[in-house]
Amino acid sequence: MVISTRTKFTDQLNEVEEYIRRFGEKTVADVRAAGLAANGDKGAAEGVMDGRKAEDRLRSAIENTCLDIMLLQQPLIGVDLRFVSGAFRMVSDLSHIDSMTRDAVFLSEDIPEKASRKIEAEISQMSEQAAAMVEKAVDAFCASDVQRAQEVMEADNAVNELYVAVEDKLVGLIRDGKASAQYLPELLMVAKYFERMGDLAKRIAAWAIFRVTGEHVVAEKASQRQAAAAE
Repeated sequence: MVISTRTKFTDQLNEVEEYIRRFGEKTVADVRAAGLAANGDKGAAEGVMDGRKAEDRLRSAIENTCLDIMLLQQPLIGVDLRFVSGAFRMVSDLSHIDSMTRDAVFLSEDIPEKASRKIEAEISQMSEQAAAMVEKAVDAFCASDVQRAQEVMEADNAVNELYVAVEDKLVGLIRDGKASAQYLPELLMVAKYFERMGDLAKRIAAWAIFRVTGEHVVAEKASQRQAAAAE
């Protein structure tokens, strides 16, 4: 009976990891597709917009399996507890990223191609770098790889720099009186979505570190900033 219970528990843990990998692969593909869509690829746009149901199924599968484990496999301790609780939390970050890809695509549909070409190179780079961050963060979580997780956090600087470059370029368009500058809010928001995807990839990387060390770095830094602001 004990052996059978442990076997089921192991199977459930493996199932969660497999779902996470599948959800990660879907999200990475959608981030890249959103970058293509923002630059005028209609086929990529349709693929992203049609992905909501798949996201819901994967998120529900992960959350439900984690809940089953927490309710039925007591007491959870150590590495197993950190894996299940980390998986339960990181799935919301993956879901948020995937949702942002649809928001970016929806917004891009109203931007003329002539205007979107102004930041085409930057959006391509941001989407590719954000996708790579998500891919590496999910892999770091599943592999319990702290070094890879830290590499994700360091990579966010490049995405932030690209966002600043987009912001500067769009401000320059307004200053020069370019007609396409009227789409500044939409163009800037599309870039912001990719910048935020990078931030969320950092959170996933933080859950990878949590799985190994028990410390959620991003959350702790946020708490420290809040405490400093209150003083």
